[in-house]
Amino acid sequence: MKQLFLFFSVICFSFFSVEVAAQVRFETKLSKNRLGLNERLRVSFEMNQNGDNFIPPNFDGFSVIGGPNQSVSNSYVNGVRSFSKTYTYFLTPNRKGKLTIGQASIQIDGEVYKTSPKQVEVTEAVNNPNSPQARATAIADENLHLVAEISKTNPYLNEAVTVIYKLYFSSEISVSNVNEVEMPKYSDFWSHLIPIPKLEIKRGEYKGEAYNYVTWRKAVLYPQKAGKLTLEPLTLNVSVDVPTNRRDFFGNRVYQKTPKIITAGRRSINVRSLPESGKPANFDGAVGTFDLNVKFNKTALKSSESFQATVKVSGRGNLKLFSLPKLEAPSSLEVYEPEHTERIKSNLLGMQGSIEDTYTIVPQYQGNYPIPPLTFSYFDPVKETYVSLNSKEALIDVFEGPVANNPSLQGNLTKQVPLINENYFDFIKLETSLIPLEKEAFYRSSRFWMLLCSPYLLYFIIAFLKRRNENKTIDPVTARQKYANRLAKKYLSSAKKALGEKERFYDALERALHNYLKAKLSIETSEFSKERIVGLLQEKNSQASSISAFVSILEKCEAALYAPSSNVTMQEDFDLAVQTIAALDREI
Repeated sequence: MKQLFLFFSVICFSFFSVEVAAQVRFETKLSKNRLGLNERLRVSFEMNQNGDNFIPPNFDGFSVIGGPNQSVSNSYVNGVRSFSKTYTYFLTPNRKGKLTIGQASIQIDGEVYKTSPKQVEVTEAVNNPNSPQARATAIADENLHLVAEISKTNPYLNEAVTVIYKLYFSSEISVSNVNEVEMPKYSDFWSHLIPIPKLEIKRGEYKGEAYNYVTWRKAVLYPQKAGKLTLEPLTLNVSVDVPTNRRDFFGNRVYQKTPKIITAGRRSINVRSLPESGKPANFDGAVGTFDLNVKFNKTALKSSESFQATVKVSGRGNLKLFSLPKLEAPSSLEVYEPEHTERIKSNLLGMQGSIEDTYTIVPQYQGNYPIPPLTFSYFDPVKETYVSLNSKEALIDVFEGPVANNPSLQGNLTKQVPLINENYFDFIKLETSLIPLEKEAFYRSSRFWMLLCSPYLLYFIIAFLKRRNENKTIDPVTARQKYANRLAKKYLSSAKKALGEKERFYDALERALHNYLKAKLSIETSEFSKERIVGLLQEKNSQASSISAFVSILEKCEAALYAPSSNVTMQEDFDLAVQTIAALDREI
């Protein structure tokens, strides 16, 4: 009985062993579950039986930099066969976040087997990745560097800061196929990217040694708040040709192409607040060096004529981030909303050029009218002091036209509705004392036609006076909104006309968006930042999709100079801008 039990035990054990040996195992193995944006990931698909028709996943969110490498292991231990087959890939992540390695499949003995998905967490780029798999070759690590050169690390608020990203590489290696993996967004800064028409290789020094370098990106930043601000790193994906120890048939050194993720690392600057001591009451945030010029195209004219006054500030500094002083005039001078013009260029020293407001002014009565001087104040970061500029007083001589009943109106700067008495139109002669030589029918006389048309004429006069009085009583905010709306439509029209011309198109589109915000949110350009815009639109209960679309268009305008744009892309951006503005109009 005991022998029979042992016999059945051996048979069961053998059967179980065959079943275990026959069980197919197909799984995914990762070198790590968490890695930096500039590190590598090794992914292995391992099976214990040979198969055919291996299909890898699409590796969404990754770039394949190596593989597939196939390895097979077949051994016998104590008469037991052990088989293993592996497909290996080397990947680099393209973005941060939680990414998924999808299912791979293979066919074994006529059946299809699939692996289980694996999740990988990708963090920010690390300065010194330690794992061997995350590094490029030792030669590339020693001879390739991405550096962010900052002009000032302790600027004042709204003072220009230049950031230049340079890719240094020694003569031992060569680089190609440089692509941006992660682009800094410059939070808490007003930023402007300076175009680089053509990449040029130059000679320079890095840590005291001779290197070749390429200037990859240049940007001018204006900090919008004081304190410690952080610049996000720029990350590049570079193909590096490194020398090997092998020689070709002719004795020349053989080079091996190696992909490498390289980052400039985070940089911080300490932004100083503008001093309160000596700050003028009319200071509006201008930082730099400027000149003030106020000019008039004429100073002597008739009351039926108009003249123009131009307020111009020129120089170097944050020209787009402050407002010009407002022109004041006596109430008898009708002053219309100014036309704003900007002529600004940006280089490594910051913005330079001029901005100006051109006013159209129409006198109502004859007389002499003084235009008070304007005062413009700015902060000079070099001298670390405030500077106030003053224009000269102008005297406007109106030598023909109706006379004001109240002489004090000539010097009164408070805007009023003009007083019109019953004798205002006495200078217009409606009747004549001439006697016609021949009598004509009344219906053919000028008197008949004058009487017939007088009601219509009176109607238009009343409508005109009413409209003019309404315009005078409009508050400054409403007037500014109307003017900014007109500008937004103007620049949208300019953007549409510039389709196909990338720089002109995106510049006009950005101006349209900025002027629209001025109209809707009653803010000045100096208050622009993406965080500020998002906060204000959220306070107005705008939809999240509209806010996201608006910010996205602004970012596209900023990055457009460095990214290729087709006519189709520009048309899509224009349509999205129009749709977004229309949506915000309905929501706000």
